Amino acid sequence: MSTAAVGGITVGYEDRGTGAPLVLVHGHPFDRTMWAPQTAAFGAARPGSGWRVIVPDLRGYGASTVVPGVTPLETFARDIAGLLDVLGLGAERIVLGGLSMGGQIALEFARLFPERLRGLVLADTFAQGESAEGKARRNALADRLLREGMGGYTDEVLDKMVAPENIARQPEVAGHVRRMMLAAPPEGAAAALRGRAERPDHTGLLGRIAVPTLVVVGRDDTYTPVADAEFLHRRIPGAALAVIEDAAHLPNLEQPTAFDAVLADFLAGLRPSPPRRRASGKVPLMYAQPVMSMNWWWTAHPAAH
Repeated sequence: MSTAAVGGITVGYEDRGTGAPLVLVHGHPFDRTMWAPQTAAFGAARPGSGWRVIVPDLRGYGASTVVPGVTPLETFARDIAGLLDVLGLGAERIVLGGLSMGGQIALEFARLFPERLRGLVLADTFAQGESAEGKARRNALADRLLREGMGGYTDEVLDKMVAPENIARQPEVAGHVRRMMLAAPPEGAAAALRGRAERPDHTGLLGRIAVPTLVVVGRDDTYTPVADAEFLHRRIPGAALAVIEDAAHLPNLEQPTAFDAVLADFLAGLRPSPPRRRASGKVPLMYAQPVMSMNWWWTAHPAAH
């Protein structure tokens, strides 16, 4: 792990591999180790691997500075841009991926810095703004985390983050998720919750996304169900959609072989030139097949690459 001074705070990050930059943004209430399987798979320092994987800890999480109060999505997105500038990548286009809150941060980055993107990966996330009920719920949870800490919340939601059958079958994955959640500083997690309560509605942005985009979701995700992924898929021109079977909110950890296969397919198809838009904005089903005994389906079109 390394650290960098960015916008008046310290940002912890991991930087592995060589080649085109692939930046992965974790969700709430996790840290950069949420992407450990992908960092290992795509950031392997070997000739021809082709990707420089950069995985930051968001402010308020992991090894980054905790800033109490309210952290809007825009602040997170600007932190990422600032880190890339520090790493000398200010003029280079990146593939940006995010899961859950990380996906919302990726959309905000796309709104602020479209010229810096080469591709987008949106996993288990959604674009709509928060409802009045949702705002109240997020602010109440922020108050609770400051008052009680992360323990009770972790116990309540672990079987939504990881599918119950995967908790039983993969105790090491469940343990990793639990450790990340318990280690999250309550002040940082609360600030992120308050920021997300006021997040912008990115629905209008989706039709203007002009880079290849992959949408991924766990089949059993109850936080951001398949319908949310289909919403993104329908509205982002030329987007591809993958549904990972036997996974809930964290398919990259629950089913890393399937997730990595989908991501590798997407990355292999990227070209330096911008994608051609289809008039209809729709992408037909091309093929369906199992991956290493894990069932998933994936839709794509050459225009998306």
